Amino acid sequence: MPETIINNIKTNYQVFGDGQPFMILHGWGSSSDKWLKEAEIISEKGFKVIIPDLPGFGRSANLERPWTVNDYVKWFEELTKTFNIENFYLLGYSFGGALASKISVKYPQRVQKLFLVAAAVIRKKTTQKNFLAKISKFVKIFYFLPYYSFFRKAVYKFIIKKSDYVYTEGIMKQTYLNVVADDISFHLHFIKVPTIIIWGDKDKSTPIADAHLIKEKIKNSKLVIVPGTDHLMHRQMPEILAEKILENI
Repeated sequence: MPETIINNIKTNYQVFGDGQPFMILHGWGSSSDKWLKEAEIISEKGFKVIIPDLPGFGRSANLERPWTVNDYVKWFEELTKTFNIENFYLLGYSFGGALASKISVKYPQRVQKLFLVAAAVIRKKTTQKNFLAKISKFVKIFYFLPYYSFFRKAVYKFIIKKSDYVYTEGIMKQTYLNVVADDISFHLHFIKVPTIIIWGDKDKSTPIADAHLIKEKIKNSKLVIVPGTDHLMHRQMPEILAEKILENI
């Protein structure tokens, strides 16, 4: 896998095909390896698909300090300069969708079309989230006990369930908190580029209600619902996802 240095961060990436640049930003805790099938299919239609491992993930270097979504946006800008890319198609999945949304707000003249796949851009505070936050704080009280790490992971797995926080280490813990504290939904109405929203109807990590809200906030957008799949659509149905992307390119 090739690599380059972006903002003093070793960045690994994968490239497929040749033609119009099509950038894919993966989700939290993931890597470019999870998007190979989609990249192969899309590249066959005249696109140069570029999938970087986001800093802190995959084979890219670890962060030296906690980052925010805005730090990732700055890093992405430098990435496109390094590759000498002016205009591009942009796909963001889950956490990558939050990043892609902010990029589209900041550089509307550069993004030819935005694809938001199960994008984690809605961070509404709910009664359930407040309850889970209280559980998380309660668990920390027992940090001094033997087997605390095992107990903590069990609570997250069976009670909190949806949080990636417990699986992060070191600097990435604060980075995760920075990311989830940034409610991108406030920025969505500033997105003016053509936007395709792709969602699985069984998604529980980013509920289908989020997709409809995003559709409402982004005026120049289209919602494509893929039946029978959840948040891991890109792993479960890569051919179908690639098909939906190409149908709406």
